[in-house]
Amino acid sequence: MADTTPGTPLATPVPPQPAATLILLRDGAEGLELLMIERHAGLRFAPGATVFPGGRLEPADQDPGWRAHWPGAEPPADLAHRVAAVRETFEECGLLLTRDPPDPARVAALRAALADGVGFGLALARLGLAPALDRPAALARWVTPETLPRRFDALFFLAPAPEGQVPLCDGGEAVAALWATPAQALAEEEAGRRRLVFATRLTLLRLASCPDVAAAMACATGGNGLPEPILPRRVETPDGPVFRIPSGCGFLPLETSAERVRLG
Repeated sequence: MADTTPGTPLATPVPPQPAATLILLRDGAEGLELLMIERHAGLRFAPGATVFPGGRLEPADQDPGWRAHWPGAEPPADLAHRVAAVRETFEECGLLLTRDPPDPARVAALRAALADGVGFGLALARLGLAPALDRPAALARWVTPETLPRRFDALFFLAPAPEGQVPLCDGGEAVAALWATPAQALAEEEAGRRRLVFATRLTLLRLASCPDVAAAMACATGGNGLPEPILPRRVETPDGPVFRIPSGCGFLPLETSAERVRLG
């Protein structure tokens, strides 16, 4: 796999944009399965890559009104990231985390409202849908290396998939959705049938040893604050350039040959 990262750091690194990713989990016939989407080949970032649903935080994700949907007295520091993760997952592949299972008619009505330009929060309120913002659990926080012109500071969440819902891709950013075990996705990348960006690949490796949803959810960081950022750095070694991540971050390997890394 070709290395797509410039070797020379930018004079002034671009500030990373806050983002959120949601990894939906289910127990399948062959063990733990994750929902992944295939990105449109014409996109600027990660064209054609197989990733988890997610995207940038929007100003509306930080609206104080979302605090009313948190079941506890004090919402966590990552509340806006949770909103973005739930919103982006619905926008890209049609799956919605709510407190009560939504009927198909309301899901369709929500999709139509968003297409008409109604904000996510207002559309949920009009349809009587309450997002389950406490259901996702933070797994990690990945930051795009400073060598790239487009950077993200993305919080990766885990959550059991909502029952009775079928993925429906938006056709814009996401053109296909699939359920796969981590081992299946990694094997398809190795065979050249899938493109995985670095953080996605290492997340699959992290979850590959989990036999079921319960084991995967146990990997979550816990706590009320944001996880420590994982910033891959390109390092020259006697055996060639590698991308190195901090020891103790929970992911392996700590070094990956640059020629096997795709960041965007």
